[in-house]
Amino acid sequence: MRQPKQSAEVKNIVGKLKRHFGKTLENATKEELYKASAICIRDEIIDKWVAANAQVEKRGLKRVYYMSAEFLMGRAYTNNLVNLGLKERYQKAFSSLGLDLDDIAWQERDAGLGNGGLGRLAACFLESLATLDLPAIGCGIRYEHGLFRQKIVDGEQVEMDDNWLEDGCVWEMERPDEEVEVRFGGHVEEFWDEAGMHAVHKDYSTVIAVPYDMPVVGYESKMPATLRLWSARSKDPFDIKTFNQGQYLQAMQEKELAESICKVLYPDDNHEQGKILRLKQFYFFTSATMQSMVRSHKERYGDLHTLPSHVVVQINDTHPTLAIPELMRILMDQEGYTWSEAYNLVSRIFNYTNHTILSEALECWDENMFRALLPRIYSIVQEINQRYCERLNRYYPGDMDRISDMAVVAYGQIRMANLCVAVASHVNGVSQLHGEILKNRLFADSYKIYPRKYLAITNGITHRRWLAVANPGLTALMTEYIGDGFIKDYTQFEKLMDFVEDEAFLAKYAQVKKENKVRLAQYLQRTQGITINPDSIFDVQAKRLHEYKRQLLKCLHILYLYNALAENPNIITTPITFIFAAKAAPGYARAKNIIRLINAIGDLVNNDPRSKDKMQVVFIENYGVSIAELLIPATDISEQLSTAGLEASGTGNMKFMMNGAITLGTMDGANIEIFDEVGKDNIYIFGANIQQISQMQAHKSYRPGELFEKNLHVRDAINRLIDGTLPGVSAHQFSDLYQSLLFGDFDGADKYFVLYDLPSYIHRFAKAYALYCDNSQDWYKKAAINTAKSGFFSSDRTISEYNRSVWKLEKLK
Repeated sequence: MRQPKQSAEVKNIVGKLKRHFGKTLENATKEELYKASAICIRDEIIDKWVAANAQVEKRGLKRVYYMSAEFLMGRAYTNNLVNLGLKERYQKAFSSLGLDLDDIAWQERDAGLGNGGLGRLAACFLESLATLDLPAIGCGIRYEHGLFRQKIVDGEQVEMDDNWLEDGCVWEMERPDEEVEVRFGGHVEEFWDEAGMHAVHKDYSTVIAVPYDMPVVGYESKMPATLRLWSARSKDPFDIKTFNQGQYLQAMQEKELAESICKVLYPDDNHEQGKILRLKQFYFFTSATMQSMVRSHKERYGDLHTLPSHVVVQINDTHPTLAIPELMRILMDQEGYTWSEAYNLVSRIFNYTNHTILSEALECWDENMFRALLPRIYSIVQEINQRYCERLNRYYPGDMDRISDMAVVAYGQIRMANLCVAVASHVNGVSQLHGEILKNRLFADSYKIYPRKYLAITNGITHRRWLAVANPGLTALMTEYIGDGFIKDYTQFEKLMDFVEDEAFLAKYAQVKKENKVRLAQYLQRTQGITINPDSIFDVQAKRLHEYKRQLLKCLHILYLYNALAENPNIITTPITFIFAAKAAPGYARAKNIIRLINAIGDLVNNDPRSKDKMQVVFIENYGVSIAELLIPATDISEQLSTAGLEASGTGNMKFMMNGAITLGTMDGANIEIFDEVGKDNIYIFGANIQQISQMQAHKSYRPGELFEKNLHVRDAINRLIDGTLPGVSAHQFSDLYQSLLFGDFDGADKYFVLYDLPSYIHRFAKAYALYCDNSQDWYKKAAINTAKSGFFSSDRTISEYNRSVWKLEKLK
């Protein structure tokens, strides 16, 4: 009997299985099938990648070096298939083998290269740069272990090893021929001759930085971006002489110390050694990147005076700031440039994106530690600071307090944000509100001197990943009604506005949402043994666990509803599933205690006969990109609860909006721009705005104790934290949270204004809930409007703005 003809994809997969794994289709595992097919896909990408880079070099096009400590890439497999236009072909190929493409795709591990919004933004930007055919290199660290793999045990977060590279990474390629040396410690000796002053770094220790390159393919594009990640190894990886003398641990010590640099994303810095390791990490990848950039430029163009014509560097948050003095060091110490020549080049190359106004996130280093670990960089930073302060004194003569606040080096600290502000060509915020905060508050004194340096560029997300990959049902529905042009051109999302009153369209839209809920329910049943009701409202708060993001406010709301049910069982007619997903930093005790609270509330609500069929509280373990791709399309209500003025932008709000969730949030970050896009009737806004918050802070007029006493329902909800009614915990477990709400930590008030905003939140949630229950057609009309208006929040638009205002790159044509 004749065998059915194999497709080209199946033939290629069979060939890779044979050559790489010595297997056939009959005895290959799903993981081997994933790797074999991924190698086939990678081969197609590499052909594009090599050809494009050759054209960039031939034409001398300018590149952006996008430097970030995080790149939260997610799984590359399906994203690459969508962007290459190969998904349907591979679906048919695996279907012919009796396999499901999604099962194969889930064999890939999420790359442990990021933690939250900062890293996901960097990943979206690389994909959009590639889609727009703009030459780009993303530069970071090849962490062997991610932040951690989260497990919930007895309601508490437990951090487990996230060894994402355990089985290798199909998409990366090692470049040992491009390794560089990075130096730590030692001392600097200076001498003068007829050419000027020279600095010589002596008695240092050396770590070798080895680059691994990963192509990042765009949608229907010719120019894949490059993600270059640096891995650390010892210069002398194995001391055979010491080993043969029986000193085994000593023989391995240098290797282990060197390689610890890239072991873990964000090592705990609650102790001195953790701080030193973080500083090593950030200097390691910035030094390696700058050395590589200079070497590449010299090989291609020879003259480093043309460097600003061919490269531009974007510093994503403060972690990569040391690239600035490192490039100064290379130009002066290795290339013989004078200070003025080097500074002139450097000040034209670097730009800085600020992501937060929280003081704890504006990175500072202890001056003595910095001097000991990076002596030459320290002397360059000191010189930058001295010259900068001299300039400041011309604008603010004799105002030493103001100048000290703006200085790079002051009060025993080296301040990374101030170093960026001092040198960078442009400083940008990531939403329009955030840009105004930088100008009027955080860097106000600098803005008065250099107003043209500051701008706001609202963040975005790649709608290939967060719609075409994450929500194939909605993508198919949109394609049916408006064609598939929106996948490439974000402005075409607006075409959906023609159908937001169409009953047939809205019915299909609602069905897609239901199918996405079923998909999430199946995942939770399979992975955590949790059963959820797909016919309930999915109310979701998924983001990093931090007090300013106010998961605690949502906890109090759930307790309020639980108490209200006792008085009126009919207050909830349509069931609600409250879903949380978040990781807390290992050293952030209060954040971890909020996770414990969420799970204790879940134990209370989910097991009480009065509430269990009306309300359910679910905590999803180990939240990451791949889980977000399931959770976000299933969401009805997007909880964006940050205290006004503290969330620079947010990008989760954009992903939820694009997938038809309706925002319930404060006027903070990009929520304001979502409000502007969808209109006041298609978003639920609550709470104090930034002006009201600022006024209460200035006059110290916020008194949570008075609100507690006046509002019986709020008081009863808060008292649940300490009255012993939460199961599985002692009555004292949440006393710290109770104290922080009523009395604050230092100034006698809750600094995140939870109790001030809670009554307003309760009211606005009730409005949203009533509409969902009473008029589903109006609900889905609002949801469809959110999708239609989400095109503005494509990272393609964001990248176009960066390029127009800052980078000035030319597209590969």
